[in-house]
Amino acid sequence: MAKERTAVGVLDRSVAILDAVEFGARSFTGIAEATGLTKPTAHRLISALESHGLLMHVTGVGYTLGPRFLALASSAMHELPLQALIRPFLEELARTTGESAQLYVRDGERRICVDAVESDNELRTIVRVGASLPLDKGSAGKVLLAWGPVPPREGDSVLIATRRRGWADSYGEREEGVASVSAPILGPHEQLLAAISVSGPEARLTARQAKRYGPALVETASRIEALVGR
Repeated sequence: MAKERTAVGVLDRSVAILDAVEFGARSFTGIAEATGLTKPTAHRLISALESHGLLMHVTGVGYTLGPRFLALASSAMHELPLQALIRPFLEELARTTGESAQLYVRDGERRICVDAVESDNELRTIVRVGASLPLDKGSAGKVLLAWGPVPPREGDSVLIATRRRGWADSYGEREEGVASVSAPILGPHEQLLAAISVSGPEARLTARQAKRYGPALVETASRIEALVGR
């Protein structure tokens, strides 16, 4: 977890705190011990990071990476090189499944479609690039929540099951008659980058088909992760 130091000590110490939280330190004492910082210094920097949205304190959980990272991740995913990298995988999924394929990132309490490839079928799912959709409906939303900065709580059986299985499916949740299957794309240190999905008419994308597409999406995500350096 050790990082190269720079000439900017405050920045180094702030990054050390973020690293500690990323690797599981949840309490103030745990962060101070993991970083070797004095408690007054740790308190000052933690407060500053919270004010900038880079850290947040969740009741019953402790410190987690803050919502600012979600916006930064969303902005990063809009950059052409990463979209250009993933585009061939979306095209491959659309070709092999016969369904539309999408790439989503989280933006606060919404998810944004940053790229999409439509199915060649006359009856198909169409999600426009830039569409803002809810997190609480659809398989991509489940993935973005299950691998989000706040781990699923004990009572959230759907998100816990999603993490255990490695992918999510949904049927008529966001729109009647539409089904989808999604898997996470993870970066270094298991950081969630995006959700990759296929979607189509529920009559065609059945639960039986989802059991085939789920592992295929996980395999596709793993190939992308290898390229981005997970």
